[in-house]
Amino acid sequence: MGMTTSKSLVLLDPALLKPALSAAFTKLSPRVQWRNPVMFVVYIGSILTTLFGVLALQSGDGTASFVLNVAVWLWFTVLFANFAEALAEGRAQAQAASLRGLKKSTVAKKLSKPKHGSTWLPEEAENLRKGDVVLVETGDLIPLDGEVIEGVASVDESAITGESAPVVRESGGDFASVTGGTRVLSDWLVVRIAVNPGESFLDRMISMVEGAKRQKTPNEIALTILLVALTIVFLVVTVTLLPFSMFSVQAAESLGNTGTVVSMTALIALLVCLIPTTIGGLLSAVGVAGMSRMMQANVIATSGRAVEAAGDVDVLLLDKTGTITHGNRQASAFFPAPGVSDTQLATCAAQASQADETPEGRSIVTLAQRLGALQQLVGNVIEVPFTAQTRMSGVDVHSADGCVRVLRKGAVDAMRKYVQAQNGRMPTEVARHADDVARRGSTPLVVAEGNTVLGVVELKDIVKSGIKERFGELRRMGIKTVMITGDNRLTASAIAAEAGVDDFLAEATPEQKLALIRQYQSEGRLVAMTGDGTNDAPALAQADVAVAMNSDTQAAKEAGNMVDLDSNPTKLLEIVETGKALLMTRGSLTTFSIANDVAKYFAIIPAIFVSTYPQLAALNVMRLGSPSSAILSAVIFNALVIMFLVPLALKGVRYRPVGAAALLRRNLLVYGLGGLIVPFIGIKIIDVILVALHLV
Repeated sequence: MGMTTSKSLVLLDPALLKPALSAAFTKLSPRVQWRNPVMFVVYIGSILTTLFGVLALQSGDGTASFVLNVAVWLWFTVLFANFAEALAEGRAQAQAASLRGLKKSTVAKKLSKPKHGSTWLPEEAENLRKGDVVLVETGDLIPLDGEVIEGVASVDESAITGESAPVVRESGGDFASVTGGTRVLSDWLVVRIAVNPGESFLDRMISMVEGAKRQKTPNEIALTILLVALTIVFLVVTVTLLPFSMFSVQAAESLGNTGTVVSMTALIALLVCLIPTTIGGLLSAVGVAGMSRMMQANVIATSGRAVEAAGDVDVLLLDKTGTITHGNRQASAFFPAPGVSDTQLATCAAQASQADETPEGRSIVTLAQRLGALQQLVGNVIEVPFTAQTRMSGVDVHSADGCVRVLRKGAVDAMRKYVQAQNGRMPTEVARHADDVARRGSTPLVVAEGNTVLGVVELKDIVKSGIKERFGELRRMGIKTVMITGDNRLTASAIAAEAGVDDFLAEATPEQKLALIRQYQSEGRLVAMTGDGTNDAPALAQADVAVAMNSDTQAAKEAGNMVDLDSNPTKLLEIVETGKALLMTRGSLTTFSIANDVAKYFAIIPAIFVSTYPQLAALNVMRLGSPSSAILSAVIFNALVIMFLVPLALKGVRYRPVGAAALLRRNLLVYGLGGLIVPFIGIKIIDVILVALHLV
């Protein structure tokens, strides 16, 4: 389900058209036009042509009507480009306005520590500062972003994510992060504020989606330089045509022929039609729209650079759990070691999991209950939480008589090292059971008491349907997929083969993830990954495209350059597709813009030189009515094509999972050949209309 902002993102929404039309005129300021060199040339040409038209009117010149017509359509060219950019920015600003509506003045219960004990006192949210501690109870809005330090509660995050289902937030782990503006539905939380007012996630979202604040990306800057270079080339060519025309007329007159020196209006029209005005007018709109499309997918990109990089990535690092598999691993069977009964293994496994609130831990307790093997622990229980480094968890039970029971469960290799460090050993039968479980694509967990291995617990996980086909599409696009998992190599290998990924990293630690990313980057590859917790922060900071989950800790969010509001690990695939669609759109419009110059060349060059060189009439392949109608038709088409392509720039070229070579062929066929053919047809139709209405 999308965000509530999606209602304001309908293509060409009437609510956005009026402000965009107004902004098109306000953007006529020279300070705004200067930012786009290609359109600035059109802007100067419009001013000069307008002046020539006024002078022609004052002098009674018969060409005044033609000159003013050209001037009007040159201004339309500038206005249409302004409108495209304003419409894209308006869509982004509508998203930001919708998000601003979520910000409400909130009174929080702030922890105060006077001399006679702690108390909770009311405090305005804007007066809170990073490090303050607040109490949030049922029905309260969370005032600012923070970390839960005490309590468990159900939180409604639909204002941020659009998802109506509440989520559980609790202290410790990777679900301790809460977002300002969300509401507690039940129970209570004690939250340590992690940001100052104005720096919250909601504030960052608003600034990120503000199209007007978007910085140009490296690719966009490079393309702008190319367009400027083409503009300079055509400017030099056009400037040389005036002295050439003067010389040609003089030479013709010396031979008794007549000729007319090319007018400045015709030269300006030629220049405007030859420079890449189509992509020049739509380039900014394409970039802003790319970020808006990412936002519509419920992903906040911190910069246009991140969106572009998503289109360029060629390595995807994907967590197995939740991305490739459903992630709800459930205990399905116990395999005891020799001399250990099923009941003993089930009892100890459940006891080792009694303090484990993960779905896997709870499923072990549930399975033991079903087998009638659950016994409560007696004594002082000290929980040993799971960490990415130890890859095991359990409890230490101190009984009243001073005895200590040490119960552990964890990954096979981690438990082997642990037991060996306690002067124990892993029985061959247990290792065989673990291998059998791993070969089936399940996850084996080894249970031990002290240095005695009791057996194996099988956790089943299911590969998502259709994921293998998605990976096949990515492979055809030249993208390598790498599965990251904490499972052992046998389990990882089985699931990798079933899912169809290109490679996998088993028994992964945060350090290994970071090293793997650096290895690919050293080979000149761009890497994208998703993170699901604080231990992923170093790898997220290193990746070229780093997608943090909205449910992640503050550290993970700050390390990434994108945040997925839905906290859906598979969103990385959609992000890559959106990034590629942005690059495809820009490339397609650039191809079309450069290709359609050919038709305008055939329209204008014969028109301005045919009186001096009658032989050039052979180039009038479109059989245009007159030199004036030919020039005006080309100028009108040059302006209108920008408006016709605005929906494509905002919506984007449809993404297709094909390789670079196939994409280039399709691009040249559709937009290259189309850019050659369409202007011939369009200019001819406009010329017929102009002649029929006697407008030239």
